[in-house]
Amino acid sequence: MTSTSAASAWTSEELDSIEHAEELQIASLRQGGELGSRRTIWVVRVGAGVYVRSVNGPGSDWYRGTRARREGRIQAGGVGKDVSIIDADDEVNDAVDTAYRTKYGHYAAYIIKAITSPEAGSTTMRLEPR
Repeated sequence: MTSTSAASAWTSEELDSIEHAEELQIASLRQGGELGSRRTIWVVRVGAGVYVRSVNGPGSDWYRGTRARREGRIQAGGVGKDVSIIDADDEVNDAVDTAYRTKYGHYAAYIIKAITSPEAGSTTMRLEPR
């Protein structure tokens, strides 16, 4: 199952709430099963998919934390869910870039450039409820 062809288990209401949330809080599940520290990040919706990425690329602590179990817990727009964290297919990156530019375009250009950079794009992840 690829991240671009998976049928979403999000409800329409959850997708709308997450899409309109300015930020998302994510905590990765550690090897031992406990949640790590929550991080506040940007989130976008593309179709029925919910996507996040690391503005600082693969070297950021929170991104590296997602690699252990590829599971976590999110909170955004009144939605709290346990999620699977799935590496997105490269084919979705252009659509995710566009979604970031559209949703967060009111921020300074250098910030938008960072979140849509190839380095940040290499960390694009799709969140699926579990």
